[in-house]
Amino acid sequence: MSAFASSAPRLISTDDGSRAAAIAAAVEALGAGRLVALPTETVYGLGADATDGTAVAGIYAAKGRPSINPLISHVPDLAAAETHGRFDADARRLAQAFWPGPLTLVVPKQPGSPISDLATAGLDSVGLRVPANAVTRAVLAGLGRPVAAPSANRSGRISPTTAADVVAELGAKVAVVVDDGPCPVGVESTIVACLGDDVRLLRPGGVSRAEIEAVLGRPLDASPSGHDADASDEVLLAPGMMTSHYAPEAAVRLDAREVRAGEALLAFGPEPIAGQDQAVAVETLSATGDLTEAAANLFGALRRLDSSGAAAIAVMPIPAEGLGEAIRDRLARAAAPRG
Repeated sequence: MSAFASSAPRLISTDDGSRAAAIAAAVEALGAGRLVALPTETVYGLGADATDGTAVAGIYAAKGRPSINPLISHVPDLAAAETHGRFDADARRLAQAFWPGPLTLVVPKQPGSPISDLATAGLDSVGLRVPANAVTRAVLAGLGRPVAAPSANRSGRISPTTAADVVAELGAKVAVVVDDGPCPVGVESTIVACLGDDVRLLRPGGVSRAEIEAVLGRPLDASPSGHDADASDEVLLAPGMMTSHYAPEAAVRLDAREVRAGEALLAFGPEPIAGQDQAVAVETLSATGDLTEAAANLFGALRRLDSSGAAAIAVMPIPAEGLGEAIRDRLARAAAPRG
């Protein structure tokens, strides 16, 4: 069966007593090879049965996603993950510390894993995650197979943090949208590669570098220097590593100290900047400078500013510590030149 839905998506909220119905509908649609939008603590994911190559192809088609960019496979627990990936001591330590949660581990793929080559982009490694959202874990357990689930948006666009964002982005390309409210973290999972002796940060995200290093008891190895998909093989280990990614239609100007004519403003912290009162539109990530609040608000704020009609979005400086590293990473990708 095609991975595409033939009509408007079935939107099911978990808040009105329909939790069991939402889980059952999602399991049924995934089992039939269709696409389902699932909530996680990070962003909404566009899910397909990771063992069904045709269904996985539907993800790439729906997103317009480059096939060189591998997908994260989601599983209900560490035991399930170990049937698909080989976990060394470091990987197991990180999984036990942060799962369920916003951490993806890239590990060697088990030879017998049925995860499709299309989902791993033909690599001999696999990205695995146990999400914290209880509804989605119930879907994963009910299906009994891993679910490949990148963010539920068109490739390179702003990631969705509400079910309404998913419907606006993908519409009838999704069979079922499970609405479990806004995503509390708001930036994608941190991706760490545990391949051999090295433990490397491939993408900053919802678990900070400092938290990971505290569990490992040593610094992470240097992250890849480039994010261009043609630069080196190492950037193919994980999704979300292309330079022009998470991009709104408007141009993005980073570390702005003033608002220029015709710009919207993505603000951070309590202090205004020059020209703020003349901005086309203003969204504040966190008026108090709280990075956790800022991460949760990031994609929604970008989406609203992009719909304001401004030609450009000025972004106030964001500190790089903690979740600020992930926020700055997403903003740098949004600001990257587009070919």
